[in-house]
Amino acid sequence: MDSLVGAVVSHYRIVARIGAGGMGVVYLAEDQRLHRQVARKFLAPETAGDASAQRRFLREAQTVSALDHPNIATIFEVGDYNGQLFIAMAYYKGETLKGRIARITAGIN
Repeated sequence: MDSLVGAVVSHYRIVARIGAGGMGVVYLAEDQRLHRQVARKFLAPETAGDASAQRRFLREAQTVSALDHPNIATIFEVGDYNGQLFIAMAYYKGETLKGRIARITAGIN
């Protein structure tokens, strides 16, 4: 998936890989139409062909897009790039939840 850095997917240029989790890999991207940074989450490559994983990934996007709250990222687009499902969403600078938990556990505020 790191081969995506530099690629243009839809109208988003992939800038850098910024994280990974259980269901996907997240990249920082530049929206070339609106000139803003976005987060692009791709379904993890090892589950790309798994119909159940694809349904869960799309359900995640549908669930999040149905919510309107300042602490939930806005979904801009859901699509497919070379057989790889993706979600384009708002990008927010800051630390990951994993990093925040680690700081709290270590007693660092």
